[in-house]
Amino acid sequence: MADMRKAVVLLSGGMDSCVCAAVARQQHGAENVALLHASYGQRTASRESRAFREIADFYAIERRLMVQLDHFRAIGGSALTDASIAVPENQLDSGAPHAGAVPVTYVPFRNAHFLSVAVSWAEAIGAGSIYIGAVAEDSSGYPDCRPEYYQVFQELIRVGTRPETRIQIITPVIALKKNEIIRRGIELGAPLHLTWSCYQNDEEACGVCDSCLLRLRAFSEAGIPDPIPYRRAASVRL
Repeated sequence: MADMRKAVVLLSGGMDSCVCAAVARQQHGAENVALLHASYGQRTASRESRAFREIADFYAIERRLMVQLDHFRAIGGSALTDASIAVPENQLDSGAPHAGAVPVTYVPFRNAHFLSVAVSWAEAIGAGSIYIGAVAEDSSGYPDCRPEYYQVFQELIRVGTRPETRIQIITPVIALKKNEIIRRGIELGAPLHLTWSCYQNDEEACGVCDSCLLRLRAFSEAGIPDPIPYRRAASVRL
């Protein structure tokens, strides 16, 4: 039987998942939280793994699982996993001809792979919930970050696990804007200084990819300085 006190948290090392972990820790206690990190052949895999470990240490969460999903690099089709596809720079809100389309940084059906690992682990350890830091609003427009995606996956869990298994997907930041996520993180004492969002650099964030621009805009809107280093920070439209 699932223990609703136990929770698996998908922690990429980014800002959204860090705040998600803070919410889970507040709800369940560090002793009942298990942290899952999936590397998938992305450009900044080593930096994101470091962020995961540092955030886990900050929260003193001992139960951790790090997995390698390297097949994404072989599959390709994304600027995050295929070196032949350039990461777009300074194109957020650009009004380009393809504005509104799913960006090239989308990794095909990635979150289903993450959730599958999380469900397997949650069922094995008897956890009753899975936290994921998906954001529908104010995001890059990825189709696997929409609320309906998680509603459908919830049904898949119901029909694809043991009859006695009860696992709930929890998306605590899905309806928030990025600046609201920052404010929520500050309220919870989340270590935003340990998070990493850049799509292409490991030491200093590039400041010009969509993820950096969204992050910089959010911190500006929240009226809080971004604590991570940037190689160059482009001006962002508020």
